[in-house]
Amino acid sequence: MAGAEIGAPDTGDTAWVLTSAALVLLMTPGLAFFYGGMVRSKNVLNMIMMSVSAMGLIGVLWALYGYSMAFGTDKASLIGDPTEFFGLRTMFDGFAEDSAGVPLSGTIPVLVFVAFQAMFAIITVALISGAVADRMKFSAWLIFAGVWATVVYFPVAHWVWGGGWIMEKVEAIDFAGGTAVHINSGAAALALALVLGKRKGWPQTPFRPHNLPFVMLGAGLLWFGWFGFNAGSALGANGTAAAAFVTTLVATAAAMLAWLVVEKFRDGKPTSLGAASGIVAGLVAITPACASVNVVGSLVIGVVAGAVCALAVGLKFKFGYDDSLDVVGIHLVGGVLGTILIGFVGAAEAPTGAAGLFYGGGFDLLWRQAVGAFAVLAYSLVIAAIIALVLKATIGLRASAEEESAGMDESEHAETAYDFAAVSGTARAAVKEA
Repeated sequence: MAGAEIGAPDTGDTAWVLTSAALVLLMTPGLAFFYGGMVRSKNVLNMIMMSVSAMGLIGVLWALYGYSMAFGTDKASLIGDPTEFFGLRTMFDGFAEDSAGVPLSGTIPVLVFVAFQAMFAIITVALISGAVADRMKFSAWLIFAGVWATVVYFPVAHWVWGGGWIMEKVEAIDFAGGTAVHINSGAAALALALVLGKRKGWPQTPFRPHNLPFVMLGAGLLWFGWFGFNAGSALGANGTAAAAFVTTLVATAAAMLAWLVVEKFRDGKPTSLGAASGIVAGLVAITPACASVNVVGSLVIGVVAGAVCALAVGLKFKFGYDDSLDVVGIHLVGGVLGTILIGFVGAAEAPTGAAGLFYGGGFDLLWRQAVGAFAVLAYSLVIAAIIALVLKATIGLRASAEEESAGMDESEHAETAYDFAAVSGTARAAVKEA
C-alpha cells in the first residue's frame, strides 16, 4: 500500500486487535438481543434484522469505499480520498510466503486495522435502529442506512480519527467513539424519529418489553464486547489497553448502580431494564474517555452518565418525540456527557496525557471537546433529517397502519418469532392426555 511501512507485524499486538475486532462484531448481535427484547413479540424479528442487516450492508460498503473515505489521503480536512483504496486494493500486497513484509499500520497489518474499524461502522448504523422500532419499512431502513453511512459516518470517522479537522485542528479527544459512534448515531436517531412520527397509540399505549431476559443477555454481550471496543482502540497489547480496560469496567459498574438508585427514588423499585440500560449508558459515556481518565475520573463519568441518562430517557414524553428504545436518551446524551467530561476530569497521568479543568488543565481541553461533540451532533442531525425527508417523499418511510398493527415481523418478513398456535396446541393436547 502506497505510503505504508512494509515490515513484519508484532504478533502480540496483531492477535489482540484481531480478537478485539471479533469482540466488537459480537456487540451487534448483542445489540440485536438488547433491542429485540424491548419491543413487543410481534416486532422482535424485525428489530433483530435491522441490526443483522447492518452487518451485511455496511460490511460491503466499508470494503468498497468506506475505509478509503475514512482513512484515505485527506482532502480539505473533510474526507479521505474515496478512490485511493477502493475495494481495499493494494492492501493484500506482500502476503506471499516469500515476501519481506506486509503493509503496516503501526505494529499491525493494515488489513487488521481495516477489519477493526469496520466493526465500528457496523454497530454505529445498527444503534440508530432502536429509535424507529415497530414502524419503519425494512426497505427504507436499508436505504437510509447505506446513504447515512456514506455521507455521515464515513466522513465523520475521517474528521475524528482519519486526519480530518476535528483530529488535526480542534484536537478533540475521542479515543474509541463518543463522537463518531454515539453522538453520531444518537443525533441520526433523533432526526429519523422526528421525521417518521410516533408509533400508533404512543404514548397512551404502554409498549412494554416482551422479553427482559433477552435485554439482559444483550446488555451482557455488549459489556463483554465493549472491552474490545475500548481496550482494542489502543491498537496493541500494551499499557494503554490495560488502562482503557479498567476504566471501562469501573465506569460501567458505577453507571449501572447510579441508574438503579435513580429508579429506586423515582419509581420505588430498581428494575432489570434499568440495570441493563445503566450498563449501556456507562459504556457509552466512558468510550471517548477511557484512555484519558484515572479511576476517580471513570467513577465520576459513570455516576453522572447513569443518573443523567436515567432522567434523560423521559425527555421524549416531555417533548413528544417517539424514540422507541431510548437511543437519544442513552447514546446521544451519554456520548455528549462522556465527551464533555473529558474536559473536566481528564488526567495528565492517563495515556492521552491531557489534563482537564479539575486537574489543572484550564478550559483549553473543555472547549475542544465541546466543539467536537456539537459539530458532529449538528451535522448528523441535519443530514439524517434530509435523507429521511427525501425517502419519505419518494418510497415512503413508514409501514401502513394495518401493517404496524399486525406487527413488523409478519408484514415485513412473513415470519413470527413465536409459534403461539403450536404452543397452545401442545398445551391442550397435554391436558387432554392427562
